Amino acid sequence: MSEYQYYEFQAIDRPLDRAAQEALRSISSRARITATSFTNHYEWGDIKGDPRKFMEQWFDLHLYLANWSTRRLMMRLPKRFLNRTRIDPFLREVDWVEIWTSGDNLIIDICRDEVEADDNWDDGSGWLAALAPLRADVLSGDLRLFYLLWLTAVQDELVSDDDVEPLPGIGRLTGALEGFAEFFGIDPDLVQAAAERGADDAVMSKDELRQTLAAISEREKIELLSRVAEGDAHVAAELRSRFRKRRSAPAAQWTVGALRERAREIGKTRVRAEAERREAERRRQAEEAEKARRTRLKVLKKRGANVWREIEQEIERCSASGYDRAADLLSDLQVLAIDEGSEDDFAHRLASIRVRHEKKRKFIERLTRLGRNNHERTA
Repeated sequence: MSEYQYYEFQAIDRPLDRAAQEALRSISSRARITATSFTNHYEWGDIKGDPRKFMEQWFDLHLYLANWSTRRLMMRLPKRFLNRTRIDPFLREVDWVEIWTSGDNLIIDICRDEVEADDNWDDGSGWLAALAPLRADVLSGDLRLFYLLWLTAVQDELVSDDDVEPLPGIGRLTGALEGFAEFFGIDPDLVQAAAERGADDAVMSKDELRQTLAAISEREKIELLSRVAEGDAHVAAELRSRFRKRRSAPAAQWTVGALRERAREIGKTRVRAEAERREAERRRQAEEAEKARRTRLKVLKKRGANVWREIEQEIERCSASGYDRAADLLSDLQVLAIDEGSEDDFAHRLASIRVRHEKKRKFIERLTRLGRNNHERTA
């Protein structure tokens, strides 16, 4: 497959009416279109339409993934929920995020090229479902998504060590925030350093909920309940936003230099732990291999001269598998000879085999490798 592009759009606040679905169908005959979504992928060609216009007209969320390492997430929000002056400090050095106004909405377009990802094939499906909760979080005043975007500027060395982080840490990440960091390839060590500090202000106990509601005037309560009855999906976000404002307290903010230093420490610890894990796994495998080898040697010792006859039979097959089997048996017999102090007898038998089969070039190559490998093992 020379190229692959995945497009997914989601309508949250208002489902697509029939006219909207027909308009989308005229754009694509093979897309999967429902009352709340538009999904398609392209291996040749591209979408016949502008995703920006799709967002302005129909959708609240959009995810795009291309196999040349481009990734994009767009979200549309009622602009009354997000003050641009609050998020601008996060994005001053981030030139791959665009925000614009469309009617009563604010559209955030996050598009990054050259995102480093693992080698596993990713068709894009499942990502938007994992990231969708971020929109509700932003509506409720959670700005940690923008902190993660700011971290990319730190990662790309666009922010100096003397600058101060825009939030005093971000606390424990939600699954959606973890997914966002992974989707856009944000340095996990920087993310962990930022997550070590800060309160999880999204969690509200029943008592805190009651206190938040008690602080609302009777007139406002009636207005909020009326909106709930009318199907307004944003009431819960407004209440969570009020809770955040009541709960938020000033805290010390780190400099970028301190954040980077902590990320380096986390990275060193991670690398060391990974090296220890690999070494432990290597030792475990070596112990298992040695145990299996000792079991084989016991069996070989009981078989006696029959093993040498089997070696001759495998060599006479004149096949790669036969040569490999003969070489493996000889390798085990050599170890057994060393253990029992009968190396001279083994060397005499091996020399005889080499003379008898000297014209079998591929087998002789295996014997040469066998000699080198056993020399390295005993060195």
